[in-house]
Amino acid sequence: MRFAISLLVFICLASIIGTVIPQGRSSNTYIDQFGPFWFDVFNRFSIWHIYNNWWFLVTMAFLVTSTSLCLIRNSPKMLKEARSFRENIRTSSLQSFHHRVELDTGRGVPAATASVQAWFKREGYAVKQRDEGDAVLLAAKRGSGNRLGYIFAHASIVIICVGGLLDSELPVRMQVWLMGKTPIVENMLIAEVPERGRLSVNNPSFRANVLIPEGSSRNSAVVNVDDGALVQPLPFSIELKKFIVDYYSTGMPSRFASLVTVTDPDTGKSFDATIEVNEPLHFKGVTVYQSSFDDGGSLIELVGYPLAGPSDKSFEIKSRVGQSNDVTMKSAGAELKVEVTKLRPINVEDLSGGDPTSVSKPFGEHVAAVTGSAAGKTNKNLRNIGPSVEYRVIDSSGQATLFHNYMLPVELDGARIMLAGVQEAGAAGFRYLRLPVDDDSSMGDFIRLRAALADPAARKLAAERLVNNYGGGPEERRALQLSTERALDTFANGGLVAISSFLEKNVPEAEQRRAADVIIRLLGSSIAELRDIGRERAGLAPILNASGNMEAAAEWSRLAVAALSDLALYPSPIMMTLKTFEHVQASVFQVSRTPGKITVYIGCLLLIIGIFTMFYVRDRRIWVWLRPAEANGGAKVMAAMTSQKRTLDFNREFDRFKQALLRLNQGEPSGKP
Repeated sequence: MRFAISLLVFICLASIIGTVIPQGRSSNTYIDQFGPFWFDVFNRFSIWHIYNNWWFLVTMAFLVTSTSLCLIRNSPKMLKEARSFRENIRTSSLQSFHHRVELDTGRGVPAATASVQAWFKREGYAVKQRDEGDAVLLAAKRGSGNRLGYIFAHASIVIICVGGLLDSELPVRMQVWLMGKTPIVENMLIAEVPERGRLSVNNPSFRANVLIPEGSSRNSAVVNVDDGALVQPLPFSIELKKFIVDYYSTGMPSRFASLVTVTDPDTGKSFDATIEVNEPLHFKGVTVYQSSFDDGGSLIELVGYPLAGPSDKSFEIKSRVGQSNDVTMKSAGAELKVEVTKLRPINVEDLSGGDPTSVSKPFGEHVAAVTGSAAGKTNKNLRNIGPSVEYRVIDSSGQATLFHNYMLPVELDGARIMLAGVQEAGAAGFRYLRLPVDDDSSMGDFIRLRAALADPAARKLAAERLVNNYGGGPEERRALQLSTERALDTFANGGLVAISSFLEKNVPEAEQRRAADVIIRLLGSSIAELRDIGRERAGLAPILNASGNMEAAAEWSRLAVAALSDLALYPSPIMMTLKTFEHVQASVFQVSRTPGKITVYIGCLLLIIGIFTMFYVRDRRIWVWLRPAEANGGAKVMAAMTSQKRTLDFNREFDRFKQALLRLNQGEPSGKP
């Protein structure tokens, strides 16, 4: 019994860990959360899949075995004890009871016996009578079902654990261990999966996932096993007609719904159904839950801009979400792969902190929102800033970097900018660049400016134009031109960080602040000239320095200087922006066959009954010896009462019983002692 309790405590502690730590996430998620060291430590115990872990299942199996042995050993004794009246007790034994009573009554033994039996019957006691000559023993009991509570409570633990084992990965793992099934780790189509990677359509228990794009149907799901997967055929096919997502004003989803058509291959009949959160589909012993949603292969068109070399020529890529595209950057001498990972048509963000703070959290974090709890939460800083795209750039060495760029410009701190995010290795979120846009809401001027800055001839021309607008002498003009060219060269090769390093090495500390102010003014003015040079090369008119446009042009140049400086740290030679898209939704369903569910429900019912019985049903026993009195022809009565729990209720019941015996001398009719 102690061993079983220890196992139960261990399972409870493991369940707490499984509740606190989200289960079934990707390894990168846990690495970002705990770090590489603790990830390796926790991964040894597979706490990411704790309920299907081998040691958890083994512990449950031991608990079932231990509790079952306890039941097998103790239940017959308890049942025998519950049925027994213990009528072999002697008078001398009753003398040792604390709750006892002895008296003489003027009634004879038969009359007194009848009166006592009548009281037992009225109080709900079961009575057994044993005659020994002229003496009579009445053995009564009530609440013997208390021992059934112990049996039910322990049996419920076994039943619940058995149901849990039936609905766990154990049946699938048994097929892997004993029946030659092998999880598939290679990328292949479901139709190409060999028989060893397929489970039977009659598999008694499974939990699988299936992603269905709009307009498509599936008749099989995928069961994840360790680092691989097995194909689980379904006894029906399911087609996703439409996936519906409704949002609150906060950007949180308020409703998820999948409109599906289910077809039975055995009969050929079909029917329509709607699957929502907490409203699953039940058909042919399989339950289909609304688990999540994803992109179903949206068709998108991206525009790429070079971030290295003097070229500003853009290029276009037509792709689908999840598809990789090869890109050759001749200006940067790079062979890259661009993989589109996610399309977000709606982005409700909080921009009050400077960078976007998304409220578009994972599906599992919105379960409460679906019930309506998020409807009343308002945030005046939330705005829908339009579509965005996430993509991954993979270089020739296999290193991948994730990017998140918005399709439309946003107004932030009084300026209209494009937000371009990059997720650095080990970082939990994105770091965003602020790229200024021109009057037609495009990044054309900025891209042309970047290309001009990368061109030494353009930098020299910008310095010359700046000097031409200066009214000093020849020596001052020549010195100014050299300083401007050096500042532009340094800035082009490392941004403001390179400027700062240059000042620290070549300028006395006391003069660094003044020199920095001079260089920043030179950069601002020369950047404006470079902007015009880029526009002239593209056949566009230069930016006019009219009174109404000077302030806006200066602000644009300030933003451009900051953006160009940040580009020095940008980990990719290209930048992709979203041009157009054709959104295709996909619904993610969890399909399961859980024969242990009914077993668990039965176990829970037994547990409730068992606990109620143990706490609220009290076992009471009463023995009454009645012997003839030699003096007056009456009867001598000796009675005792006992119980497993001697509570105040027990004491009051004993007092009522004692008073009933005392009334035997008052001549009351039989049955009313």
